[in-house]
Amino acid sequence: MAGSSSEEGQVFSVHSVDAWTDHLNKGNESKKLIVVDFTASWCGPCRFIAPYLGELAKKYTNVIFLKVDVDELKSVAQDWAVEAMPTFMFVKEGSIVDKVVGAKKEELQQKIEKHVATASA
Repeated sequence: MAGSSSEEGQVFSVHSVDAWTDHLNKGNESKKLIVVDFTASWCGPCRFIAPYLGELAKKYTNVIFLKVDVDELKSVAQDWAVEAMPTFMFVKEGSIVDKVVGAKKEELQQKIEKHVATASA
């Protein structure tokens, strides 16, 4: 079993640009929906939503959940025009298909369900 200390349920914390690129490429190849949580250690709403994201990751096992600390990976956050935390980006086959800004549980789950339904089974 390939255990990793940065794994929270099925939410993978990404700590380098290389790892980020690797995760995105794997997700795009598998045609899975990728949900990226752009977060920050100092952000209260981010801490509030984190356990919920873990629950979603357990529920939607065919979705890849990534967590990016905007202070740690500033270049990625800038590339993706992230301005507020938390921001959740929904990526499918290399394209951003949706996003949720803020710790909005219902909206987050609705968008996951919407995009999982349109993803290839």
